Amino acid sequence: MSEPRPSDRHDASQPDDTFEEIVGEETQRDPDLAVIEAGSRTLRTYAGSPQGEAVPARPTDPETDQALRAVEQELAGRWGETKLEPSVTRIAALMDVLGEPQRAYPSIHITGTNGKTSTARMIEALLNAFELRTGRYTSPHVQSITERISLDGSPIEPERFIETYEDIKPYVEMVDAQQPYRLSFFEVLTGMAYAAFADAPVDVAVVEVGMGGTWDATNVIDSTVAVITPISLDHTDRLGTTPAEIAGEKSGVIKQGATVILAQQPVDAAQVMLKKAVEVDATVAREGMEFGVTSREVAVGGQLLTLRGLGGEYEDIFLPLYGAHQAHNAAVALSAVEAFFGIGAEQARSLDIDAIRKAFAAVISPGRLEVVRSSPTVVLDAAHNPAGARAAADGISEAFSFSRLIGVVGTSGDKDVRGLLEAFEPIFAEVVVTQNSTDRAMDADELAAIAVEVFGDDRVQVEPRLDDALEAAITLAEEDDEYAGAGVLVTGSVITVGEARLLLGRG
Repeated sequence: MSEPRPSDRHDASQPDDTFEEIVGEETQRDPDLAVIEAGSRTLRTYAGSPQGEAVPARPTDPETDQALRAVEQELAGRWGETKLEPSVTRIAALMDVLGEPQRAYPSIHITGTNGKTSTARMIEALLNAFELRTGRYTSPHVQSITERISLDGSPIEPERFIETYEDIKPYVEMVDAQQPYRLSFFEVLTGMAYAAFADAPVDVAVVEVGMGGTWDATNVIDSTVAVITPISLDHTDRLGTTPAEIAGEKSGVIKQGATVILAQQPVDAAQVMLKKAVEVDATVAREGMEFGVTSREVAVGGQLLTLRGLGGEYEDIFLPLYGAHQAHNAAVALSAVEAFFGIGAEQARSLDIDAIRKAFAAVISPGRLEVVRSSPTVVLDAAHNPAGARAAADGISEAFSFSRLIGVVGTSGDKDVRGLLEAFEPIFAEVVVTQNSTDRAMDADELAAIAVEVFGDDRVQVEPRLDDALEAAITLAEEDDEYAGAGVLVTGSVITVGEARLLLGRG
């Protein structure tokens, strides 16, 4: 790996000393990981720490924890996120009785198949760097439901989450009584987010769709910037069986006169998006044309980028995330923020490079090629469809030099499991199949049957309990001296990754 170059604002007399000192402290740990962590920690001393706590633990106060659990239980009693009725009627009714809180601030709306949450986090970090107060709404959560609603880069406090729910609860019940179906889990959370952002108040909201776009509950905002991350096949039973059909649903976030930031897309999906943009007189910026990644190289703890935005080129951008897909997400995020500030259309200028560098260097994205343990190295990635799996496989192959990689895979039953396993087959020496604790999880034996067809019987081990699966994979990675450089990748579902994170002591 190459070591990232310090930016102009760094004190040249300190970086090497600091780096060596941190490596020295890590001598009892995996040498490669020590260098990775040292580089990341060194660069973050230049940039400042990431804002807030990415994955909050349970409240320490027993009463608050009990109250939060009560709210979670009430929300869980509603339609789950996978049971949908394609309409924004109910959420629109809720917004109406709440006084249209979603219109109290401008917004950036993000849809696509993969990369939405990481892109949202990058956009949020960039806006914070320019001293704007932000609200971010993303889904699903890794460990805590409060992660979904963030203010100024930090998950909403449990007390505020509870207060927000109690504040809107009477209005939710009013809408429930007037509609054929009660508001769903996701619709109520969306209402909570929009209300919390208005109450804060925020300068701008960064909103990730739950699914699709046209009839997604988030789509009651009139966003000035619509971001479309790469589209691939997922949720085909609800969104369509081709990229073009899925793009048709997702294009619903493109509003009249908005600016569309379009990541690299399949040709048929891009055509659908461009047609919609013409219909609503929206301006389109396309990755690879108006913006993109000019160069990238693997660096200690992440990658070093040169990005071409709508307002010019931005050099020496350190991003502490792995994989080419995250570099493309960074280009999309940068252009979205430029568009929000009117750069490229109304103004011909660049954003402050020091602010951009500082923001990107502080980005965190839990559960996205996240290292959570060493000796052996354990990495978590929430890939849950073939496109996400291919990106994760490429990223881990590029950033890590494992002599042998063991996979721990637990998926949901409604996904293209075979496609996901086939994407990981070239990089997994062996795979331990398991299942998470939710009803959506694919049964471990069913998953094993598919895995055997992909990997062969001798490369598949079945451990229905996730804790047993983690132990089995770590044992395989530690098997003998020949495989001293072995690692473990836990993947297949955000839920599996979140539960593994807790089991590995990161909760």
